[in-house]
Amino acid sequence: MKQIVAMGGGGFLMEDTPLLDDFILSRAKGKESRLCFLATASGDSDRMLVNFYTALGARCSASHLALFRRTHADIASYLLKQDIVYVGGGNTANMLAVWRTHGVDKALARAYEHGVVLCGVSAGALCWFDCGVTDSFGHLAPLDGLLGLLPGSFCPHYNGDAGRRPTYHRLIREGMKAGFAADVGAALYFANGTLAEVVTSAPNAGAYRVECREDITHEEQLETRYLGNR
Repeated sequence: MKQIVAMGGGGFLMEDTPLLDDFILSRAKGKESRLCFLATASGDSDRMLVNFYTALGARCSASHLALFRRTHADIASYLLKQDIVYVGGGNTANMLAVWRTHGVDKALARAYEHGVVLCGVSAGALCWFDCGVTDSFGHLAPLDGLLGLLPGSFCPHYNGDAGRRPTYHRLIREGMKAGFAADVGAALYFANGTLAEVVTSAPNAGAYRVECREDITHEEQLETRYLGNR
């Protein structure tokens, strides 16, 4: 099965709770999962890598793929050996440019087809779609030419700042493809390219379907499943 988990924000990078990361691990082999972290969007930030290993190093078979200090010659083979690929946040436009230089874009598409779970937060969620809203250029703007493994558009951090919702609504009204938005603490789980459910690490975190009908932007709040209180 082809699986993608797109987080509007959250996970070990943004939250103290492990709920979303637990959900991601459950999509593969749990603690036995081989999980590779890509911190490309932050320039392979040492701080982010330390946070990753601190949070997940003891909870799975953890490793990372560095591109600014590249150590793996055959990236495609390395990613195919993983159960999960987890992409961190940062600058989406820069990340995609680096990925394409090193062939990571094609390697990820191949891994997806072979059943490797793809997931990520912020830039690591936006990248799987056709297009979406980014702050890669210092202000909120549209970004096209993403990996396109999921159809349509995406807006992360929907409740993260006051400009996200009106910017996404305007871009949809101006012709951006219909898509999804997710708050910090909300994760959209796609199975075989179709939204299967929305899970959250906070009771008030939301996710939304946003589209344009007759030149008016329509936003529908999606049903969510809170992962706490088990």
